[in-house]
Amino acid sequence: MNRIGMLTSGGDAPGMNAAIRAVVRKSIYHGLEVVGIKRGFDGLLKKEFVKLQLGSVADIIHRGGTILHTARSEEFKTEEGQRKGVNNLRDGGIDGLVVIGGDGSFKGALALAKLGVPVIGVPATIDNDVGGTDLTIGFDTAVNNVVDAINKIRDTATSHERIFIIEVMGRHAGHIALYAGLSGGAESILVPEIPVDIDEVIFKLQRGINRGKLHSIIIVAEGAASGLTIGEEIKKRMGQETRVTILGHLQRGGTPTALDRMLASCMGAKAVDLLLEGESRKMVGIVNGQLVAVDIEDALSRKRALNRELWELAAILAI
Repeated sequence: MNRIGMLTSGGDAPGMNAAIRAVVRKSIYHGLEVVGIKRGFDGLLKKEFVKLQLGSVADIIHRGGTILHTARSEEFKTEEGQRKGVNNLRDGGIDGLVVIGGDGSFKGALALAKLGVPVIGVPATIDNDVGGTDLTIGFDTAVNNVVDAINKIRDTATSHERIFIIEVMGRHAGHIALYAGLSGGAESILVPEIPVDIDEVIFKLQRGINRGKLHSIIIVAEGAASGLTIGEEIKKRMGQETRVTILGHLQRGGTPTALDRMLASCMGAKAVDLLLEGESRKMVGIVNGQLVAVDIEDALSRKRALNRELWELAAILAI
């Protein structure tokens, strides 16, 4: 192993740059060359290769997004595209590859590994939905971004005595909604994993009004329901004024938290270690505070389940 390639793929996540930095500096420490592949698998097919040195990753640990950029590639989903990717890696003298991204990125990583390329995955997605790891890079920052928004919205909700609905990211997973909703004191948290019960939402709102509560916050994951639809239903059934805020890509941006920087630094360095040990088809995960190597196929076969106990606790604390 003389030269390692690295790419970021899928949706960007705060902390990706910290992972890039760790891969570059750990590799150079061990006497390896590092090649950055711009714009994910699309850049791999177009040979968008750039040599990364110590100075290439200076002053990026605190920056959100990814300096390697990211893009989608329909061509790479084909067998012909994947073989082209393997050939491009070989032409570039790249002996092993680190793929930083979510489950979609790991499917591409697995395809390359099956064609003989040593590949290690580093989980980075704000959704925290990758199996085999307790945390993914970017999740903690996204949750803190949402909590910050809840804090600000609560000020105006209190002033105007209104019901505010905040729609957050999470098409298939409600982890952001759950963690932010519990941390922000939301009255109701709607997630894709649990069927939406609008009667329960109305009941909680009415219960609060009956005890003199003048405002409420409802968190809705985009995959559970539309915040606008929930707002219209509440107004129709209760006659209460509602306001809806859709946070969108705001959740993905900003300076990564200390936790995400630590996680990314440790995972990026571990990925280099695994390649040097001759491993492939593995993903770096963190379980019970310990770094682990998880088979990528195993990680892809199981989504990280929603913590039902936390969801029930959030409901209890919202009485």
